Amino acid sequence: MSKFMAIGITGFQVLMTLALIVLSTQFRSPSLGNVRPVLLVVLLGGSPVLIFAGLWQLRRYQWRWRKFAGLGVVFLGVISLTITVVTQAQFYWQKYQVVFNAPVEQVAPLGARFMVGYKNVEDVIRLVEQQAIAGVFVTTRNIENRSYFALQKELEMLQTIRKNKGLSPLWIATDQEGGIVSRLSPPLTDLPPLSDVVAKGETLEDKKRVVVDYAKTQGQGLSDLGINVNFAPVVDLNQGVINPRDRYSQIYRRAISEDSTIVTTVARWYCETLAQFKVQCTIKHFPGLGRVETDTHVAAAELNTPIQVLEKEDWLPFREIMKNAEVWTMLSHVKLTALDEQYPVSFSQKVIQGLIREEWGYEGILITDDICMKAFYQNQGSIYEATKQALDAGVDFLLIAYDPDLYYPVMANLLRELD
Repeated sequence: MSKFMAIGITGFQVLMTLALIVLSTQFRSPSLGNVRPVLLVVLLGGSPVLIFAGLWQLRRYQWRWRKFAGLGVVFLGVISLTITVVTQAQFYWQKYQVVFNAPVEQVAPLGARFMVGYKNVEDVIRLVEQQAIAGVFVTTRNIENRSYFALQKELEMLQTIRKNKGLSPLWIATDQEGGIVSRLSPPLTDLPPLSDVVAKGETLEDKKRVVVDYAKTQGQGLSDLGINVNFAPVVDLNQGVINPRDRYSQIYRRAISEDSTIVTTVARWYCETLAQFKVQCTIKHFPGLGRVETDTHVAAAELNTPIQVLEKEDWLPFREIMKNAEVWTMLSHVKLTALDEQYPVSFSQKVIQGLIREEWGYEGILITDDICMKAFYQNQGSIYEATKQALDAGVDFLLIAYDPDLYYPVMANLLRELD
């Protein structure tokens, strides 16, 4: 083997071990929830392979630099493997503490503040039995490669557990806006965005008719399946902001209109119609993401618009519809810098308590957007501090949708606060 080839192979080994160390520190990150099983296999399999390769170099080669490199690979491989095992063990310990060790009388009051997605139905059954959650979030992964009736039966079973314990029904939510955010289509009817439907109506009566028909289709489908909360409608105004790097929010494709009067009227029709099917609507995403370029799924974001402008435009639909305390409101993770330059809206005391609860007098349900989004968990403090601040500020529900595993460390931390 030539010296240059040896240098290349050794350099590759070192780079791989460094990459594994980075992955081992990040694989429990909420944003990696969907690929975590694969990452875990890579970490638990790759680290020993590189350790073995390093040990082989120590025994096989006489060149001092290769022995030194081999020692480095072994050292880094052991670190990567140790971090992975310790992190995974810590997660399972936290899960054990929440599910099996904590008394129901401690878990239940905190659990009443959580709405959680799920991948494994056995896990969520246990949480419902422990009164450790108030609701579940159902999305595409829960219906993929399954029948409509299988999911329907599953949701009925969860409700039966609650009923048998003499508790109020479980909140069962989804994202079924229509258009690009239609998590349960199929099997539910795939509808265009509300903006397309509204545009078809020439008169106000025409618009009302098509919106009500649209909401009836959604309401009936959701209710029949067992869904009683829909995270819709979007009442952010369409401010025409288009960012090519915005992969997930894309408010310009989801907003009803740029006209606050139309948005308010349509959203009210929509919510009133869903209510006929006992499906709770949720207006989102306060304080409005129509002017925000950054996607809060992947990075921190700011709304720097003056309050006076927001009150005259973006907040008109929110304020009008929030006069009905039956309507839920979803809080985004953007920073409303005019009121709080430090914390996102979803856990800002100044916004939640000061503006929404006290100044506006809103007594309805406030739910955070998914706290698995980076704008929430990659803040200047820890995710545990952020969740506690949100609850202390007056949020009713914390939503954990994308990565259900995040629930266990968050709840374990809150339970530890009680000790």
